[in-house]
Amino acid sequence: MSITGRVHSVETCGTVDGPGIRYIVFMQGCLMRCKYCHNRDTWDVDGGNEKTVEDLMSDMLSYRHFIEASGGGITASGGEATLQAEFVTELFKACQAEGIHTCLDTNGFVRHHSEKIEHLLDVSDLVMLDIKQMDDAKHIDLTKVSNRHSKEFALRLQERNQPTWVRYVVVGGYTDDEASAHELAKFLQPMKNIERVELLPYHELGKHKWEAMGEKYELNEVHPPSKETMETIQAIFKSYDLPVIY
Repeated sequence: MSITGRVHSVETCGTVDGPGIRYIVFMQGCLMRCKYCHNRDTWDVDGGNEKTVEDLMSDMLSYRHFIEASGGGITASGGEATLQAEFVTELFKACQAEGIHTCLDTNGFVRHHSEKIEHLLDVSDLVMLDIKQMDDAKHIDLTKVSNRHSKEFALRLQERNQPTWVRYVVVGGYTDDEASAHELAKFLQPMKNIERVELLPYHELGKHKWEAMGEKYELNEVHPPSKETMETIQAIFKSYDLPVIY
């Protein structure tokens, strides 16, 4: 019997979740509770639709020409893809057998770094790691969970010399201060596996999902950061010789 996974949705021609044009699989379920989450409807681990690897491969390969011509591939996102590590591993194995580049998009909240996670990393050509905030108290305020597991996961990627892009969302009042940027840059500076640091300006595009679910969106008074703020944060990462873009 084929292994199944719970999938929220797919995006067939994504251009911002890894190199090239990508087939993005948004896995269902997440344990972080980020105040700015734009995929609020992916949190429920029992939601989504059951899919087999064959289901997704059949659909993805119909876009193969666009994916390969652009140097793209497949990205497992979410939600949080590591919650369904075995399924994503089998999906990535099938993709690699077809010569398709694989990317794991994760927040690194891996409470038990098991063989299942190692097997998943073995078939991940690239990891995109979303680091929310280095200060633990601020991280808990922003996500409702500690950052300890995410930092441990980042260090494990360093040990493996796993090709990694780090993503940092710049949110007013939470992550847009210079001290927070310096703290993250110092943490990343020794890591030779970091190929890119992506600064992502906070946006309000997911707000309507919270409202549709009858929930309060706590960041109503927070607006996207200014160009000047983004340039200041970028300059801090550059001062640590990190390959940063936004």
